[in-house]
Amino acid sequence: MANTVFLLVSLLLVFTFISSPFLSNAISSCNGSCQSMDDCDGQLICTNGKCNDDPDVGTHVCSTGGGGGGGGGGNDCQPSGTLTCGGTPYTTYTCSPSVTSSTQAKLTLNNFAQGGDGGDPSECDEQYHDNTELVVALSTGWYDGGSRCGKMIRITAASNGKSVEAKVVDECDSMRGCDKEHAGQPPCENNIVDGSDAVWDALELNKDLGVVDVTWSMT
Repeated sequence: MANTVFLLVSLLLVFTFISSPFLSNAISSCNGSCQSMDDCDGQLICTNGKCNDDPDVGTHVCSTGGGGGGGGGGNDCQPSGTLTCGGTPYTTYTCSPSVTSSTQAKLTLNNFAQGGDGGDPSECDEQYHDNTELVVALSTGWYDGGSRCGKMIRITAASNGKSVEAKVVDECDSMRGCDKEHAGQPPCENNIVDGSDAVWDALELNKDLGVVDVTWSMT
């Protein structure tokens, strides 16, 4: 009898040990069940009981099946086609490189004012913007269907380390171009942060260069 009681107590202790929440360190990946942020892998967040991408960080692990293409892109982002403008072929993209805490990009110069380089008003607010405003347009993948409209990003110049925060107001279209809507401009590359005069001035960059290396991140 004593042996039977001892065996039952031992089994109960083993069961309790195995099922203890303090020893459960399971981390859920995309669409895995969760109760809090701690239950989700990496930069995923817990929404409606499932782990998913965080739009504020810019992860696209779940929406792209773990790696690339699509609205937000990945490091294996591939061209989607070509667009010929005036006899010159331009590569088009629906995606951009993955967004990180220090995303490498090319900063270009854009005039967001009426009659400027941007053509039509900015997509986010249907407004033109003065050159003194700290505003940017992002390549199609990073623009992500407008999910970053009105949000602030931090841009850092690679050449001098200067940083500035600017508001996303438009898309730098990586799919279309060479028409009135785009003021005759060809499609953007897929790694462009298109900044106003004010952005270039704040970074103390020479606007005559036209294109410079930067990094950017969400603020």
